[in-house]
Amino acid sequence: MTDAYSRACAVTDEHSLPVLEAAHIKPFTKDGPHEVTNGILLRSDLHRLFDRGYVSVTPELKLVVSADLRHHFQNGHSYYPLAGKTVGHRTREADRPNGELLRWHYENVFRK
Repeated sequence: MTDAYSRACAVTDEHSLPVLEAAHIKPFTKDGPHEVTNGILLRSDLHRLFDRGYVSVTPELKLVVSADLRHHFQNGHSYYPLAGKTVGHRTREADRPNGELLRWHYENVFRK
């Protein structure tokens, strides 16, 4: 996964390997495939937010940030400016996140 994303966070371009994590779009425990196209390399804080549905990625590869982050925690100011960023632009076309899996995450995990 790190090589597919040129060793950088798909959202922030952070290159510090100790904080980069491979996030499953559709968890393996929910029959998500164990493939590069079912993953996104994210900074650890973004990975946690992604898994909990506070951020997601549209099938058009745009980051979305849930208003629930602000409503539940009265913060999130550092994440809202990331909304709309293109995700996975460094990856080869064959390694980019699968649109159907992204749709699954947006519809089943993201807090709309």
